[in-house]
Amino acid sequence: MSGDPPALELDGVHSYYGESHVLRGVDLSVETGENVALVGRNGVGKTTTLRSILGLTPPREGTVRIDGEDVTGEPTHEIARRGVGWVPEERRMFKHLSVEENLRVATPPGSDMSKRVQEALDAFPALRDHVDREAGDLSGGQQQMVAIARVLVGDNDLLLVDEPSEGLAPLIVEEVVDALGTLAEDVTLLLVEQNFPMAMDLTDRFYLLDQGKVVETGDSNTASRDDETIRRYLSA
Repeated sequence: MSGDPPALELDGVHSYYGESHVLRGVDLSVETGENVALVGRNGVGKTTTLRSILGLTPPREGTVRIDGEDVTGEPTHEIARRGVGWVPEERRMFKHLSVEENLRVATPPGSDMSKRVQEALDAFPALRDHVDREAGDLSGGQQQMVAIARVLVGDNDLLLVDEPSEGLAPLIVEEVVDALGTLAEDVTLLLVEQNFPMAMDLTDRFYLLDQGKVVETGDSNTASRDDETIRRYLSA
């Protein structure tokens, strides 16, 4: 397997919003089956990195590769068809559809819809009592579970998950972490997360981003927020 290309690779990626230079030469790779965290303060380019991978904010320089193939500049729907799933920070579900309907519309054509929905609900048992409720009526934690469950029903091998613990109560965060941990056993994961201990618990390696550049990378098992370099870049 060592000869296989990475599931995801960014090489010298520069991305802009208008004239604002956000990513400044980001290099990053995630091997197939690996779980990697992208950490850093607010506004350093973490979400822009995900958007650049997805083609939502196409890089002006550099290359994005999925399974060794250059996808830089491809339309977002074509990148998604390569098995890339996205859980955005703002969740973006169909608020007037029920939980079950949200899951069904995310199920790929030709697959066993009922089976996929049941597997997603197995990952989030707390949603079983709410399958007929409109997603817009759920709590923030429940909505986050729906957002992740939607990715579960798709044929996605690479998941990009943006700030899954944002705005959630600690008990709900634990449920989300448990579900992501189970999910991460079967897929390749790139996780953007402000909660540093949580990010380290869920991943194998991490990249630390600051001002649009990777400034540190390392093993999640040995990383500590008390490390002088990490603390310097994570502190407000």
